[in-house]
Amino acid sequence: MWHRLTRHRTLILLMLPGLLYFLLFHYGAFVGNVVAFKDYVPFDGLWASPWTGTANFGRMLGDPEFWHATWNTVAIAVLQLVFFFPVPLAIALLLHSLTSSVLRRFVQSVVYLPHFLSWVIVVALFQQVLGATGLLNNVLQDTGLHSVDIIGNPDAYKPLVVAEVVWKDAGWGTIIFLAALMNVDEQSYEAAAIDGAGPWRRFWHVTLPAIRPVIVLLLIMRLGDILSVGFEQMLLQRQSVGPEAGEVLDTFVFWQGLVNGDTGYAAAAGLFKGLVGAALVFAANKIAHRLGEQGVYR
Repeated sequence: MWHRLTRHRTLILLMLPGLLYFLLFHYGAFVGNVVAFKDYVPFDGLWASPWTGTANFGRMLGDPEFWHATWNTVAIAVLQLVFFFPVPLAIALLLHSLTSSVLRRFVQSVVYLPHFLSWVIVVALFQQVLGATGLLNNVLQDTGLHSVDIIGNPDAYKPLVVAEVVWKDAGWGTIIFLAALMNVDEQSYEAAAIDGAGPWRRFWHVTLPAIRPVIVLLLIMRLGDILSVGFEQMLLQRQSVGPEAGEVLDTFVFWQGLVNGDTGYAAAAGLFKGLVGAALVFAANKIAHRLGEQGVYR
């Protein structure tokens, strides 16, 4: 064993920073969940604060504001799942079909670029285009039409945030799908074309079965994170539409824990979100096994 560790010491050293990060900030942070069962007082510390049992959870389940934030989160998460999840696959199929390597690299660079922009910049760009004094309204006013404030419209908030996610991260999400498409056997495409299969049938009977394990894997992982719809994005736009439309679980935890100082209650809401995500992963992985897919784990 020590011989193998010595032989691979370079790889182990490269892996060590990432491993320490996850151990400290992900697994080590589990200890903080004890706050959900306490009336946490910062001056008393984590262990000296009085225990409250499940009182924070009982209060949470009877709080209309919590359920309203949950509903907003679920609605946005479903919209993201329906409208965002297929877009990276579509972009990957488009890039895979391009025969010019120069054109492919150019399109990749264009669609990947928004991922590296912070949410502050992305939200500012959308405000400059769709806000009350943005580019769209300036054009409408110049042509004599009525102006529309999409950014400040609560009814348009959920489609707006989904559109922002699609614009920012759809290109980056194509990387895994594009890698999966590269591994599809070209001879299968040729055989299907010889048999008279058109582009749609080749996609349905060759491409989709080949990349189906990747789709199932990403879908299960997305379900585990379904109640995390983007803290920074939502916090930056919450005030423009108000809590009625803009409050989600992440911002609810932020306002209750850091702004109102109700740390135990906020920790209970955060723990609830994590438990729901874990349950969805276990259930979806079990369903994937029954359907003959490998899933995330065996």
